[in-house]
Amino acid sequence: MGNGDEYLKIDYGYYRYIPEKDILEGVLDVHRVIFGTADGLKEKMQNKPHLLFNVAFEGYKVIGYKIGYELTNEKFYSWIGGVHPDYRHLGVASMLMKIQHRYLKESGYKSVQTKTLNKWRSMLILNIKSGFDITETYTDRYGKLKIVLEKELSKEEIR
Repeated sequence: MGNGDEYLKIDYGYYRYIPEKDILEGVLDVHRVIFGTADGLKEKMQNKPHLLFNVAFEGYKVIGYKIGYELTNEKFYSWIGGVHPDYRHLGVASMLMKIQHRYLKESGYKSVQTKTLNKWRSMLILNIKSGFDITETYTDRYGKLKIVLEKELSKEEIR
């Protein structure tokens, strides 16, 4: 992290497509730090309809991201994201979510859905604090319990 957290300047951007190489590599680097690998992620992105990337930067360095795509013309799926461990507890994930939801509401989506695992407690808590409801749980093909959450964007204030 930069010298003196009190002077840390974080900028946010969004892309309605797979971003340029430097930004995409930054997203993949953060993904690798969090999840251990980014194998196949780029290929999976190419098959998603109406992608939206929300990215957090310190200077030119990607420090966090949130990627989602359209499920229907009214429902958006917030697919994957994270914040580099060195930049956690600064509100980056919360701001990425707020920016994503504002964009979705302005674009006419009525709801946003996400899925998580019980082990990602901080994400589960952030989703619930941000107005998501748990709508179902199921066990995936690997035997892991998945938690499905949804939020009606009509509840979202645009600021």
